[in-house]
Amino acid sequence: MMLASTAASALQAAGLIGLWDTDVRAGRSVLDTGAASLLAGDPRLAGTPLPLDAALGRIHPADRDWVFGRIHHVRRTGGPVSLEFRILTGAGETRWILNRGCLTPDADGALRGRGAYIDVTDLHPPSVRAAEGSGAAQGADLNVAADHGIAVHAALERHGDPYLKTVSEMLLLGIGRALARREP
Repeated sequence: MMLASTAASALQAAGLIGLWDTDVRAGRSVLDTGAASLLAGDPRLAGTPLPLDAALGRIHPADRDWVFGRIHHVRRTGGPVSLEFRILTGAGETRWILNRGCLTPDADGALRGRGAYIDVTDLHPPSVRAAEGSGAAQGADLNVAADHGIAVHAALERHGDPYLKTVSEMLLLGIGRALARREP
């Protein structure tokens, strides 16, 4: 019993919010109480199969499209899931959430997924968190743009078109300058 209590304390200290279990064929996810409370906005939804819109009802509007796109993709392909996105709490606070898990075929070949939500807000610079709290999410949007820009640049380098590679370098330079200007 002591080990279970220690493990639960360690998981809570590590930022564990809660767990999810997804039936891809049904298009539904079941959340535990912690995940249902923070991500769906209602702890009474715990244990209820929910569509994606309800399960992630509190996702930040600026992150909604790309997160849902990535989730839909992994629901088609299977494999690991690792997404970091923002949510808006009931009190209007912005929190950063890490979603980690994996979708694998069950005995019948249908994809099922299991994973966890972890609060990683403390890993983000206070200046970015303060800007988001005041309603200006540009800093986080630039970080997302930088991540996508790096992926685009790498793909264009592999493609080999020198013009497109130059355009992607210019985009990354502009994003880098904007990021440098926003830091104190």
